[in-house]
Amino acid sequence: MSEEILPRRSVLYMPGANERALEKAKGIDADALILDLEDAVAPDAKAEARDRVCAAAASGEYGRKEVMIRVNGLDTEWHASDIAAAAAAGPAGVVVPKVDSVADVHAIEKSLEAGGAPDHTKIWAMLETPVAILHAEEIAAASDRLTVLVMGTNDLAKELHAVQIPGREPMLTALSIAVLAARAAGKVILDGVYNDIKDPDGFHAECVQGRHMGFDGKTLIHPSQVDVANTIWAPSEAAITEARELIATFDAAIAEGKGVVTFNGRMIENLHVANAQRILAVADAIAARQG
Repeated sequence: MSEEILPRRSVLYMPGANERALEKAKGIDADALILDLEDAVAPDAKAEARDRVCAAAASGEYGRKEVMIRVNGLDTEWHASDIAAAAAAGPAGVVVPKVDSVADVHAIEKSLEAGGAPDHTKIWAMLETPVAILHAEEIAAASDRLTVLVMGTNDLAKELHAVQIPGREPMLTALSIAVLAARAAGKVILDGVYNDIKDPDGFHAECVQGRHMGFDGKTLIHPSQVDVANTIWAPSEAAITEARELIATFDAAIAEGKGVVTFNGRMIENLHVANAQRILAVADAIAARQG
């Protein structure tokens, strides 16, 4: 498969103002970390947290985890300094809240380039408003540097005047549109956070829902959520075995010149092979990250 696949099953927010949390994050088995300068940092602590987070992101001490920096939004007084510092630190990505338009993406890209950000520092755009959802496809396709969409479900629910309930029925239209936009543009998309860390059953159910909807992983607010997300978004051993057998069956049938191929009683074609190849690629990517 031509696309690069990186595991983003579990993407954990870590408060940038908390030095102990940044140190603890080194031993957490999340696929990726978002070192947060926005919601988790008080206004009078922004500058100090910026220095701490950028030093952490540039340290190389987080192993195979992807390390992102979430900056403050474009309309805040801290954004320009955050982007400049993040560009210099060169993390795997910069997470930007409330990206509402193509113009926003271009402004972020221009700021990263002006700050000397390396090519590997990608843009992760958060979709958190009705206008972002209505323009999600345009946003997703606005730049090759933008590789990931991140659902900001708390802010989106607020903007929609929606009630956050089990099953997320009021949010399903917006979530589905965002997944469609990501797939149309060939980008990764991450589900939003689950707020109640004392409700493991609810969290599990929402992870399953997100996986079924097509999200590539979930953003998390607590280390206790990591293992569940890692398990749900990883192909099972049975799925891996079936994928290998399906590909082998298809290849053998094509080599024999068969026009119709069946596997376990089902007719299969190229799209089933592509799905099986993706399962194996995801499994390989997870194994590579775990070393």
